[in-house]
Amino acid sequence: MKVAPACRLFGHCRQAYYQSRADIETRLKRERLILDAVREIRVEDPGIGGYKLWIMLTVLFDAGFVPGRDSFYALLRQHRLMLPPRKVRHTTNSNHRYHKWKNLTRGLCLTSANQLWVSDITYTPLANGDVCYLHLITDAYSHKIVGWVLTHTLRVSATIDALRQAIRQAVEMKGSESLTGLIHHSDRGVQYCCDQYVSLLQAHGIAVSMTEDYKPTDNAVAERVNGIIKVERVYRQRYFNGIEHARKVIERYIHFYNYRRPHMSIGYKIPAVAHLETGVQTKMWKMKKHDANDKNNEKDAVSLQNQTTSPGEGTCRRT
Repeated sequence: MKVAPACRLFGHCRQAYYQSRADIETRLKRERLILDAVREIRVEDPGIGGYKLWIMLTVLFDAGFVPGRDSFYALLRQHRLMLPPRKVRHTTNSNHRYHKWKNLTRGLCLTSANQLWVSDITYTPLANGDVCYLHLITDAYSHKIVGWVLTHTLRVSATIDALRQAIRQAVEMKGSESLTGLIHHSDRGVQYCCDQYVSLLQAHGIAVSMTEDYKPTDNAVAERVNGIIKVERVYRQRYFNGIEHARKVIERYIHFYNYRRPHMSIGYKIPAVAHLETGVQTKMWKMKKHDANDKNNEKDAVSLQNQTTSPGEGTCRRT
């Protein structure tokens, strides 16, 4: 049937038909661009969530180009781009002769980068059944990864290499070898307690802080960064052929994490941007409600997670 008779049959003019077809073509073209951008980001970060994708695309495209959040989610579902529910996976030898240091992070209120670093080690499986270990140092103010090493070993030499990376960037920012006022926080693993590691920290005036209650929440920022890397990238990789393959993939992801991925705990900013700022960062998440027993058990752990809380929201001490 020709256009004109069909329009008369349904009570519409030809102009309305052609406008409707143009609108549909425009919408489909816009959706293709959005989906292509989502797939490009997912190449770098296969596990990034829908909300962060929406935030990134609203910055990437002009205002009004990206649909609202719920419509964006519906578009992802339609094209099977929504992530399945996360599976939680859980790795420290603290049974050693070295001194275990006190926790200096409680009530700490951060106002700039290089005031508090958090460190941790996590493992990554390889195709042949072996594992390699990712030694990480993260700036707690900006959530930027400032030092990392991927290696076959848990030896302290690798952990020190990651620390040296972090120290180099801090010295460049400050213009001084002295980093007095900076706290290094970690679990009580032997790598962080041993003489070589502690001596390097003290040589630069860095205070040593450690968890005291053997709970992951006592090093919440480090645990969170570990989780992001593993859930959003490592677990999405079917296998790593070997450590060099894993190193290339993780190096690329860390660059993406530092320079492109928005972070809730710093107001959906990019860590590299927040790293150059000063002032208290605004968090965009809320603590879940717990019963009275949970609140009593987690009271101390919340202090580190609330490091980005504004002064009006809680009590904190400034560095």
